[in-house]
Amino acid sequence: MKAFECKRCGDCCYGEGGILVDKDDVEGIAAFLGISQAFFFLWYCEIRNGKTRVRTRRDGYCVFFDRSSLCLIHPVKPAPCREWPFYPALLKDRENWEMAKDACPGINPDASFDDFLREAQE
Repeated sequence: MKAFECKRCGDCCYGEGGILVDKDDVEGIAAFLGISQAFFFLWYCEIRNGKTRVRTRRDGYCVFFDRSSLCLIHPVKPAPCREWPFYPALLKDRENWEMAKDACPGINPDASFDDFLREAQE
């Protein structure tokens, strides 16, 4: 049984302040977009609590989300986006996983927590 299969719904691209980017992410995304890292920081990032995050638009979606094309930086998306839904917090805590299961249509509602953990290891 597959515990997760992305439905390409964009639900994980919605919400403020969750996508942290590190130096490697900034370098890769800026190169992919053909812009300087300084320009990337200026237009696409914000600093909150000392951490660099991808901005969200007024509608609450990531600045790189497009309803028809979905992720505009998919080949170089930041680590949190690549990892979803196999975040450490979901792998360590069944309750967090249950909440994510209710929020993400890609997480199989019939899968057990053990199925999810097994798939994360693959």
